[in-house]
Amino acid sequence: MPDPRHAAHRGVDLPAEDINSEAWNVYGRRQLARAYTPSVPDQISWTPWEDVGPGVGILGDIAGRRVLDIGSGAGHHAVHLAQGHGAHVTGIELSPTQHQRAVSAHGHIENVEFAQGDVAEYLTDAEPFDAAYAIGTLAFIDPHRALPALYEGLRPGAPLVLSLLHTDLHGHGPSTRPAPREQMILLRDDPPLATQMWVLAPQLWEALLTQYGFRVEAIDLLHHPDKNVPVIQQLIRARRLTRRPARISSRPRTTEPPTPHAAVGVGTILLGEQGLLLGRHRRGTLELPGGTVEAGESFEATAVRELAEETGLIAELGDVQLLGTLVDHVEGVPRITVGAIVHAWRGEPATQPDESVGDWAWHPLDRLPNGLFVCSAQILTAWRPDLPIDHTPAHFTPFTPASPHQQRRTVLREREHGPNS
Repeated sequence: MPDPRHAAHRGVDLPAEDINSEAWNVYGRRQLARAYTPSVPDQISWTPWEDVGPGVGILGDIAGRRVLDIGSGAGHHAVHLAQGHGAHVTGIELSPTQHQRAVSAHGHIENVEFAQGDVAEYLTDAEPFDAAYAIGTLAFIDPHRALPALYEGLRPGAPLVLSLLHTDLHGHGPSTRPAPREQMILLRDDPPLATQMWVLAPQLWEALLTQYGFRVEAIDLLHHPDKNVPVIQQLIRARRLTRRPARISSRPRTTEPPTPHAAVGVGTILLGEQGLLLGRHRRGTLELPGGTVEAGESFEATAVRELAEETGLIAELGDVQLLGTLVDHVEGVPRITVGAIVHAWRGEPATQPDESVGDWAWHPLDRLPNGLFVCSAQILTAWRPDLPIDHTPAHFTPFTPASPHQQRRTVLREREHGPNS
């Protein structure tokens, strides 16, 4: 059988887990050459930094319980749980050299055993464990392979605690796709080792854990003590369910406000007998009625509200037809604009007090003025691609029209309860 390392030198792509296995083998070999063994800690640390995050208590009462250490490395965490908390710990480690380090240093410790092999394969024949944890290691295994094995390898109700990378030294945050990416193992005196890691967003880890029969109880982001260092670890606390759920569960959003990173607005087309309604902004551009979506509002409700505030015209939610979304970027900020058409309204357009757009007027489609606001121009060409309007490009995704029954239900619900219901 050919050596996969030679295949790598020939330019053959290796599977992600084979790359990781080789990298950790090299890492263990270097540490063995140094005769380096980390000391057994006084308390478990879920991050590479001391005094950051909770202690071992999040595993529950593990005295006398069988605990699985996934990717146990040099074995020092397993020894701490056995000696300090009375657990019976099994450390499973894929890398032979890492396994050798653990056995050489701690093979004689009571209530600790070290196994070498793949965790998913190991769990197929092992007696189910009472708890399991992985400190920075589960991200090196395909979650679609590891999580089903952990479900089968844990008792119902058993806790599973995972410490995982969220943001790396370069400020590169997690992915929203369940695919690996290159990350480096950094060593003080040796060249870095390339690995393939599943660095996934917390909500994606939660979705995967839920899919494979776990209930996620908490996800915490743990920051480096030095605020100038961008590295962030995520700590996930989950529990193995009695049986896999028939339906996917959900958890509420955190109360912590998200970092603003996008602007969302609605632009509205009104086409009357005299042409298209446009107003002049105080900066001089001509634009459609519209504005920013407020919290709890539907796009239709935004169109109706902004139309009344800016022009004095009154429309009903059922008179609004959404066209689709336009996405572009301005100085790195995503700008999301939803185009809409209002098919019926009451009143005459007029400049409103304290509004930035006024001087409303109707313009024939074949004689549109110069100086259109770029968002309005993008909406108009998404609506009528034949209009001769130049503007910066944007990605347009049309909405699929709702059925009349769905439209009526939405309109009635918002009339009765308001857009926040």
